[in-house]
Amino acid sequence: MNSRYFGRFDPSRAEKLQILDHEGRLNEELRPDLPDDRVRKLYERMVVMRVADQTALTLQREGRLGTYAPFYGQEACQASSAFLGPQDWLVPSYRETGALFMRGVPLSLLYRYWMGDERGMSLPDSTRILPVEIVVGAQPLHAVGLSWSLKLKGEKAAAVAYFGDGASSQGDVHEAMNFAGVFKTPTVFVCENNQFAISLPRKQQTAAESIAQRAAGYGFAGLLIDGNDLFAVAGAMVEALEACRGGGGPFLIEMLTYRYGPHTSSDDPTKYRTAEEVESQKPFDPLLRLRRYLESKGLWTDADEAAALEAGRLEAERAITAAEAMAPPSPMDIFSHTRKSAPAYVERQKAELADHLQRGGGHA
Repeated sequence: MNSRYFGRFDPSRAEKLQILDHEGRLNEELRPDLPDDRVRKLYERMVVMRVADQTALTLQREGRLGTYAPFYGQEACQASSAFLGPQDWLVPSYRETGALFMRGVPLSLLYRYWMGDERGMSLPDSTRILPVEIVVGAQPLHAVGLSWSLKLKGEKAAAVAYFGDGASSQGDVHEAMNFAGVFKTPTVFVCENNQFAISLPRKQQTAAESIAQRAAGYGFAGLLIDGNDLFAVAGAMVEALEACRGGGGPFLIEMLTYRYGPHTSSDDPTKYRTAEEVESQKPFDPLLRLRRYLESKGLWTDADEAAALEAGRLEAERAITAAEAMAPPSPMDIFSHTRKSAPAYVERQKAELADHLQRGGGHA
């Protein structure tokens, strides 16, 4: 593999790929093929992403959404899904609302999902996205299974699994990476290291210098990057995906970021970290540095920022209106979104429920 990023930085020494620093200064030598017009468009979508995320948290507090996992501060990491090709699979955890949005899932469906309606994850068969995985660390196994099937079928495609630093301590993630290394599956493992496994800080999870260095033990390449740097995210993702499609995978990308909000809306982060710590991370905000870069190029103004925020507010407002206007799901839907073809015993249960409802059994 002719690598521009992988192999250049040693994750065992915590060497980190950074192309755009927090002041908005760009290292042109390391710049990926990411033209400024696309950077501006991605920034606009990241602004919408943040507004939508904060709106969801507000809606939860109002009782209009269920438990919600915010991603405020991780927008550059989540924008990585924008670099997947249509042939690639996205395999998300519960915190990838932004990645799903960037992949094209309508915001109204994402809100509906967080209302507890499984139809929010009922996507067209042509959409290469697996449903959100709630079990911590289980989704890398699914991604490896998908990518192994892609390899066996000769498809030039990859599966991308997202998980957090906490999930990296789960046995499922070890098994997934071990299998991927042995069978050379076209899998990109994306670890969004937001510094906390719920309340447990990273330094209490592992004594390793980085999570990315673990890849060497499984026989493939790992890279530690500044996850708040959209250019580093783009460069690492595109390189890994192209190599995977060409038979050179798997890869592990650790995106170093920070979770500004709670683990979920049920969490109280003040119990395990100080307000001063959170404030100390604000200068490294992924949106702030990208805005500074665009401003330095004469591509962004205060008026543009105000317009983008208003566009985000309106998009989120329309999405929640559409989500709340959907009719309640039918009890029969419990049979609709799990299997393509159900075994006989499930068909019998389905018939029994249909009969019960027809006889006036209500919602069983």
